[in-house]
Amino acid sequence: MDLSFTPAEENFRTEVRDFLNDKLTPDLRAYARKMTSVYSDKPTALAWQAILLKQGWLVPSWPKHYGGCNWSVAQHFIFSSEMANADAPGLSPMGLAMCGPALLGHGTDAQKDHYLPRILKADDYWCQGYSEPASGSDLASLQTKAVQDGEDLVLTGSKIWITHGHEANMMFVLVRTDGSGKPQEGITFLLIDMKAKGVKVDPIVMLSGEHVQNQVFFDEVRVPKKNIVGRIHEGWTVAKYLLEFERGGGSYAPRLMKRAAELRRKAAEAGALDDAYAQNLSRTEADISALGGAELRLLAELQAGRTPGLKGSMMKIKGTELSQRLTELAIELAGPYGAPFQPHHTAPGGPALDPRAKLISTLGLIGPEEHVTAMPKYLNDRAGSIYAGSNEIQRNILAKGELRL
Repeated sequence: MDLSFTPAEENFRTEVRDFLNDKLTPDLRAYARKMTSVYSDKPTALAWQAILLKQGWLVPSWPKHYGGCNWSVAQHFIFSSEMANADAPGLSPMGLAMCGPALLGHGTDAQKDHYLPRILKADDYWCQGYSEPASGSDLASLQTKAVQDGEDLVLTGSKIWITHGHEANMMFVLVRTDGSGKPQEGITFLLIDMKAKGVKVDPIVMLSGEHVQNQVFFDEVRVPKKNIVGRIHEGWTVAKYLLEFERGGGSYAPRLMKRAAELRRKAAEAGALDDAYAQNLSRTEADISALGGAELRLLAELQAGRTPGLKGSMMKIKGTELSQRLTELAIELAGPYGAPFQPHHTAPGGPALDPRAKLISTLGLIGPEEHVTAMPKYLNDRAGSIYAGSNEIQRNILAKGELRL
């Protein structure tokens, strides 16, 4: 394998760096450095999305006809690496990286022509309706029902842990349309207008005071059958396809390596890069490099038109667990400075509603600014091995699909 880049690829790297230096504003960079969630808040995400859209680099992995870039594997890797190194904030993945690929794989031409441009321009801001109060990792047990009534489906039930559900105007959702067969049968993939009559959104405020999650209730919500993606009762196929992209359709390694490099710099400057810490950090960096190599192979397969498949589960396990390991190293480095509660000095992905934050906001920063995100990021990242299907479920998928156990 040739690990060096060609002159043309290095020229592309320079083009990306020049673009980021010109268009990635100091405010956007500062926000990204203070992020404690995997999500930017909506205003930040949409501001950066508009800049990337104008450049033509918003969805490089999509088909060129729908706004993609037709880049090589090396160009995708270079772009991801430079975005991480420049502290570019994350985009909301619900439309761009999840619903969009699902429509590309299973949507009708009419659905693609209508929704894909709206996703790109952020005319539609999406949320995901999968989990339910009694159906999380065992997603096939979901019970939100949709009954056929003429040209509509009528929905009753609820979904939980809906990221940005209070800000989204559209939701892609799994509902049960037939309960007579196996749990995976009789599920339908739907697109729902969040302003439809009977949709109610209740906030879920985290212990940190952050409002990002919600519970959504459906009280006889009417949805046109034209909003079914794929075939009725066969939504599990669409859901699995989407989850492959949610779990392993992107690149974890570039941002993980940037975070590891920052920890090494901070530890060295603080005189804390002793043998034990350096050994743990070096082991983590080696594992991230191995993940990066695997992601390059996956990118080559995606470019050839294949889906992530079982590799999506592998990437999700390694990516989220390495991210958690980095948060543990950050906590170790922060020491007592990880203890103060000061969310007003971070970018948590949503408003901090806890009244204590208002009181504390009158105080200055406690401790070095470089440690202020250590504890919030550690706590938020505990969810990494749960969302998109818990890592235990991912290992079961690999055992069944790859090892035939």
